[in-house]
Amino acid sequence: MERNREIYRVTLCGGAVNVLLVAVKFVAGITGHSAAMVADAVHSLGDFVTDIVVLAFVSISGKPRDRSHDYGHGKYETLALTVIGFMLLATSLGILHEGMLKIVSWTRGGRLEAPGMLAFWAALLSIVLKEGTYRYTMTKAKQLNSQALEANAWHHRSDALSSIGTAFGIGGAIFLGSRWAVLDPLASVIVGIFIAKVSIDLLRGGIGDLTEQSLPDEVEEEILRLAGSVEGVEEPHNLRTRRIGNHYAIELHIRMDGNIPLRQAHDKASEVEELLRKQYGEDTHVVVHVEPFPEEKVKK
Repeated sequence: MERNREIYRVTLCGGAVNVLLVAVKFVAGITGHSAAMVADAVHSLGDFVTDIVVLAFVSISGKPRDRSHDYGHGKYETLALTVIGFMLLATSLGILHEGMLKIVSWTRGGRLEAPGMLAFWAALLSIVLKEGTYRYTMTKAKQLNSQALEANAWHHRSDALSSIGTAFGIGGAIFLGSRWAVLDPLASVIVGIFIAKVSIDLLRGGIGDLTEQSLPDEVEEEILRLAGSVEGVEEPHNLRTRRIGNHYAIELHIRMDGNIPLRQAHDKASEVEELLRKQYGEDTHVVVHVEPFPEEKVKK
């Protein structure tokens, strides 16, 4: 419960920053005639909606396991990450579409109005606030081991970086003269491309976990090494791993002398389980299946 409260607090802080920036950017983009700033405002609005998604899904993922969810509700946090990825992707496609329309219009002789200084200052404000929010959220995400919070942190970082592109585009359109007004929609297209990349990275991780993707090779190798380090345990094999929200699920087979008492074999298996939980967290799901050595090895 304490973990969930901390996630709520961090997310609400980010939400407050997003509400402020949505208002500032829309006003600056509309009054300053800046397509890039309006695109940035849409990005910030997406951030705010993301905050709501995180709050909703983390509330569910924090519930203890019950009769209908033997492994708990941790997958809901992964689902939140995936939803955020899809929302970011949709946002990027909308920004790309609008930016490209304006660029095409300009190449055909259409006139683009140069943005105003208000849009430029709004972009600088966004860079400072969103980078600060990213650093704060990512620090808490690492401390709390929260996938959803980490995804939200990257959403803040993507907004900060998109604001850098926006600032360059708006600044160029202002200071280089009306002939360079196309830099404003060009900046919005660059923002859209960056957001698309972030969304695809998030979707790759979220969908991978939802489809029971195994843990990275280096983690699996470490698991086998730890299991084999217990005295009397040999040949850990048939390893199966996955993520359940912010926790690991580990299943593996080990071999021991088939002539030792059942209780001793049980205690050794429990030792392996505790060693893995100590390494990866008390909520790690561990199942250890014990097999006897082949008869020819025992005789030898």
